[in-house]
Amino acid sequence: MKSILRKIRCFYLRNVKWRRYTIGRNLFVGRRVYFWAKNQITIGDNFYIGKDSQIETDCTIGDNVIFANKVAIVGKYDHHFQKLGVPTRMAPRIMDDHYKWKGIYSKTVIEDDVWVGYGVIIMGGVRLGKGCIIASGSVVTKDTEPYYIYGGNPIRKLKPRFETKADLEQHLNLEKDFLKKHSSYVGVKGLDV
Repeated sequence: MKSILRKIRCFYLRNVKWRRYTIGRNLFVGRRVYFWAKNQITIGDNFYIGKDSQIETDCTIGDNVIFANKVAIVGKYDHHFQKLGVPTRMAPRIMDDHYKWKGIYSKTVIEDDVWVGYGVIIMGGVRLGKGCIIASGSVVTKDTEPYYIYGGNPIRKLKPRFETKADLEQHLNLEKDFLKKHSSYVGVKGLDV
């Protein structure tokens, strides 16, 4: 019964509440998740977003991406804080039609197979490279390279995701076959592999 209710809820979010956004198949959404973008949010297949998370900027998210609980993607320029003579609270906001300041065309890109840990804040306009991992509690202020682990505030490169270059190459070769074999994957649980 719980599984059926979860599917109905995700169907409602994807097809009714967030219908203006492009969301792939196999979406899992935790409780109290919020989406808003000035223009567009595009999400690939098999996206998992944990409870109390939010996306508040234009972004593209690839396939097989995991957001733990309390992950936020936020814009850098949501308020025109340099508007002369106007308090920030009363200045134009990015959601206003007349907003014409920085960040209006900024887009966050999260490539395939990215894992974002608990409580991470991602500042708008960055690119997270394929296969990277962001450690819990980090603040992402710059782009990341594919298949590296990052952490800290602001983030810094900690180490490669795989021990050797040969392991990375083997992963990339095996991943193609794995994804092809499991292209009909439906669910939120991992596979018994």
